[in-house]
Amino acid sequence: MLLVPAASSPVAIVIPVFNERESLEELRKQIAEVAAAHQLDLEVIFVDDGSTDGSWEIEARLAAEVPRTRAIRFRRNFGKAAALAAGFDAAERPIVMTMDADLQDDPQEIPRFLEMLDSGLDVVSGWKRVRHDPWHKTGPSRVFNWMVGRLTGVRIHDHNCGFKAYRREIFDEVKLYGELHRFVPVLAAARGWRVGEIAIQHHPRRFGHSKYGARRLVKGFLDLLTIYFLTGYAQRPLHLMGSVGLISFLAGGLGLVYLTIRWCLSRIVEGWEVVHLHETAIFYYCILALLFGAQLVVAGLLAEMLAAVVRPRSVPYSVAETVGEACDAVG
Repeated sequence: MLLVPAASSPVAIVIPVFNERESLEELRKQIAEVAAAHQLDLEVIFVDDGSTDGSWEIEARLAAEVPRTRAIRFRRNFGKAAALAAGFDAAERPIVMTMDADLQDDPQEIPRFLEMLDSGLDVVSGWKRVRHDPWHKTGPSRVFNWMVGRLTGVRIHDHNCGFKAYRREIFDEVKLYGELHRFVPVLAAARGWRVGEIAIQHHPRRFGHSKYGARRLVKGFLDLLTIYFLTGYAQRPLHLMGSVGLISFLAGGLGLVYLTIRWCLSRIVEGWEVVHLHETAIFYYCILALLFGAQLVVAGLLAEMLAAVVRPRSVPYSVAETVGEACDAVG
């Protein structure tokens, strides 16, 4: 694969929308001003994720009146990952960017993203170094980003930032579902794409309110476990479950050996305290550890069987470039 210069390439900007009617016209105006000032070919794709405040009417009008503007409407709210996936499927340009519709992302940063792509990166993630959000959003976000970096090895500061730029080919390999949109850089890095970040300006929210609540923390942690498994063990699930299972099985087995030795000594050595296994709590813990370990190993083997069925349908590698043409077989 040969890199296409991002700064001179047509760019599609995918903007998921959920009840952001007050900001849409101003956002489209700002993007148009950036395109004119830097001579960029920018197409905007609004994806309405089931808005109920009249956002769709504004998106549809902008798509009808403003060149290089498209709008997609969902029948109901499917979530941000689904909205982004629909936008990526609709985008046909070599560079795809994403940004939020609430005017907290500054379109003036777009040329800087494209410059970073031109430096050799495939994914550029925004970093809101100075955030204008309440503490109950920024605090958990810092902890979450630290955990993602530790578990996945992709150490960027702000995985939750919606302002990102990608090479379009990435989405031929990385598919979005559930709530995995914030982990696209991690999924891309796991397949060998080059990931970087830039510090960007972050504006206070002018209209509406944040769509994220406390449930986001729980979902984010569960999604992190999913990503950790998919990027590290999707092709070898037994290595994860089997390792934990063997440790548990070994701990339970050693505990039973220890109890057996104590029980024998209590029967052989005079004066040794008599051990009644059924009255010893550790005996039951050891039995549970044995059973738990055995179940994990069996689950790992079953996962390996499922992976063996799926592997022929999915390519476990990413081709960067091919040189030469296939030769006909010689009989």
